[in-house]
Amino acid sequence: MDFTKQTIIPVIGNMKDVDSIMTSNYEYYAVLNAHISRLKPIFKLASQYEKKILIDIDLIKGLKADEFATEYICQEFKPYGIISTKPAVIERAKEKGAVTIQRIFLLDTNSIEKSNKLIQRTDPDFLELLPGLVPKLIKQFCQQTEKQIIASGFIETVEEVEQAINAGAITITTSSKNLWEYYEPKE
Repeated sequence: MDFTKQTIIPVIGNMKDVDSIMTSNYEYYAVLNAHISRLKPIFKLASQYEKKILIDIDLIKGLKADEFATEYICQEFKPYGIISTKPAVIERAKEKGAVTIQRIFLLDTNSIEKSNKLIQRTDPDFLELLPGLVPKLIKQFCQQTEKQIIASGFIETVEEVEQAINAGAITITTSSKNLWEYYEPKE
């Protein structure tokens, strides 16, 4: 699990982008907002191009994001990782051997306290913090949880990516094609 080779992880929210990302130099990418019927061709291409897919299970259309859908996705498609806000999803994904990424929405001090309790309970492999524009909170979660942090949400510029990385994030998830192009790994 070495996301550090990629400053960013492209987030595919539009199926038109699948072909172009498959031929890129990225090893990892995330899929969200896909209809369940599109997963089979996406995974087939990913296998062909040796890409590793992170599925944002909460945003797959046609599925209820619960432990049963997680079991189905893990058995049927064998994603590299599962992203979710839901504890039961993270726990089932861990049981099935997928890398787990607990998505945390930081709204206020109360959400930080609740998130810390959730992290202790689910013990995910990574945390995805949203919004990823707050370096202070990235640093705080790195220190408090000793988890590797993925920053996400509203990051649109190279400067914002660099601030998140400098604050301790190991990578950034983004749907910004400009950032995909800027940070594409060299062969």
